Amino acid sequence: MKKIKRAERMVAVMQALMSEPNTLIPLTVLAERFGVAKSTISEDLLAIKETMLYTGQGRLETVSGAAGGVRYIPEIPADEARGFLEILAERLSSGDRLLAGGFLYMLDLLYDPKILRPLGLIFAGAFREENPDVVVTIETKGIPLALVTAEALGVPMVIIRHGNKVTEGTTVSINYVSGSSKRIQTMTLGRRALEPGKRVLIIDDFMKAGGTALGMINLLKEFEADVVGVGVLMEIRLEDEPKLVSDYLSLLQLRELDLVNGIVQVVPQDISFLD
Repeated sequence: MKKIKRAERMVAVMQALMSEPNTLIPLTVLAERFGVAKSTISEDLLAIKETMLYTGQGRLETVSGAAGGVRYIPEIPADEARGFLEILAERLSSGDRLLAGGFLYMLDLLYDPKILRPLGLIFAGAFREENPDVVVTIETKGIPLALVTAEALGVPMVIIRHGNKVTEGTTVSINYVSGSSKRIQTMTLGRRALEPGKRVLIIDDFMKAGGTALGMINLLKEFEADVVGVGVLMEIRLEDEPKLVSDYLSLLQLRELDLVNGIVQVVPQDISFLD
């Protein structure tokens, strides 16, 4: 293997770690890949740690011992996250986003990778210490948001369906009251989709009364799951009506929606947990 300079090797090591986030990579693997001693790789990692601390791209976590190694943990600096949420709230506060029936158009943002990735990092920063085994969402608009959160945490994602599908195999279904329509609906999860006893993080795009979130929590009880957190992109606070779920995190809050005058007010929530 052609020998490369230290600066070039450090860049290559950083790229290797960032391409496999949350994955523990043994130092011997990196040493063999770049044709150097483990001690040399250790010195490179110390310098990379300092670089990441300065740039705020995330952090390196080392595990000692024979089965140890190093893993890259993707993160977002608190100041950057606050600025991002302020800009996102401003974009969502445009009267042009109002739809008939009192809905807010969000699809263009919910499917934009440049928007989704920071949101996933913020949710991951909020719930990483809860050590979730899996991220769960309900189809369909919450899927992209849940997927980037799962990626940032390094865990799989599971989708709860609104109806039965043959490809799901044996399923568990419950009825729940939708917070937006007040109608009784059905949600379903395949038996093979989630092993019993998993630590679950629920991620969704929107919460009004919390009926959907409560329905997911009740459905997950059938799988003996431990729900370690509930995160939503936006909650609505137009009335004094209490939420059906008390313990949850929202990144944005919809405080005013006036169809007649075309007024929308969306504000960012407190994210001091990233400090």
